[in-house]
Amino acid sequence: MNKQSGTLDIDALEDLLDAERSALLSGDLVALTQMLPAKEALFDVLNDDAGLETQVLAELNGKVRRNQLLLDSALKGIRDATARMTSVRHLRSSLETYGSDGRKQNIQIDGAHALEKRA
Repeated sequence: MNKQSGTLDIDALEDLLDAERSALLSGDLVALTQMLPAKEALFDVLNDDAGLETQVLAELNGKVRRNQLLLDSALKGIRDATARMTSVRHLRSSLETYGSDGRKQNIQIDGAHALEKRA
């Protein structure tokens, strides 16, 4: 299999995709952002190279799909954590109770007052 075609170094792209996977698994978002320019440049060259073998493209596609699934999962985790943090902040600033009529009431709590929990 010809792993190098034209100016595209397939090994460099495979190494970058493997490093991207490692960064995704470890949660290293800084490394991911630093890899992006090199990844975009390598894919630009890939798009311009018509001489790549089908098997090479299939291997690259597998790594790209694997990383995309990891990235999607990481983004979902970030969104879930953000939603949870928003919920916790809301809980600190208000209290939801039910009145004697059974309707929900929202009581705003300012930082100067604290609730006392009694046993």
